[in-house]
Amino acid sequence: MKLTATIQIRGINPSVSISAANAARLKTRWRKPMPVLIQVNGQPKPAWPINMMPRGDGGFYLYLHATVRNASKTKVGDRVKIEIKFNPAYRNGPQHLMPPAFKTALRRTPRARQSWTALPPSRQKEILRYLASLKSPEAKSRNITRALEVLSGKSTRFMARSWKDGR
Repeated sequence: MKLTATIQIRGINPSVSISAANAARLKTRWRKPMPVLIQVNGQPKPAWPINMMPRGDGGFYLYLHATVRNASKTKVGDRVKIEIKFNPAYRNGPQHLMPPAFKTALRRTPRARQSWTALPPSRQKEILRYLASLKSPEAKSRNITRALEVLSGKSTRFMARSWKDGR
């Protein structure tokens, strides 16, 4: 799909608004972040993978990453030609397996397990990514213990975030 639009600022983010009709041309009845490949004024090459974010009315916001703006030499206020293609190859980024020790501990701690299942998938993914990045067995053990504490309701900081009541 090709369209012409003006780059606007939304909050602090340069973006282009994609109408519900244009979004439906890419993928009908899509209501979650839509994976697409984009080019602005023919750049970058190859097309940049990104998710368009739903507006709630069937339309989407297409946030323009600095890499795209720099490659296309564009800025807020510029009228641009945009090419957008649905990206069927997108698979929600890297997925990390739950460490066996964490899985066992969640099974044995009902309150932590309940908090874990109540977390949004993005937060679960963030915790699993963090645990997978730890190198030493000591660091993994220490952080699994901290994760269980905060998920069990302890008010403290974990992963640069304040936790209270398992959230």
